[in-house]
Amino acid sequence: METVNLAEKFSQFEECWSPKIAGELNDSYIKLAKLHGEFVWHHHDEEDELFLVVKGRLLMQFRDREVWVEEGEFIVVPKGVEHRPVAPELCQVMLIEPKSTLNTGNVTNERTVTDLERI
Repeated sequence: METVNLAEKFSQFEECWSPKIAGELNDSYIKLAKLHGEFVWHHHDEEDELFLVVKGRLLMQFRDREVWVEEGEFIVVPKGVEHRPVAPELCQVMLIEPKSTLNTGNVTNERTVTDLERI
């Protein structure tokens, strides 16, 4: 058992929208990602997602509303809910989600990450 320094882990990569595995908890991964710009509209049929903003701020868009998630806050997106993360400026997030969760959910495109890197 060791502590994980988030700043140190975030310093190990630059690319955006490509989550990295920083730890495991039961049947879930703890992922770190840098976000900038708009992601794709998608949903997850079977998994809830937790987005914890470590640095910056994140706009979570839903088809009927938008929610700002500020530094130090988190939002849980329930399974089946279509959403699109948007980061007007560079944002660092921690994601806690089942290991089966694909970052683009029901959509497959150039941002889909199938081979997650451990940091």
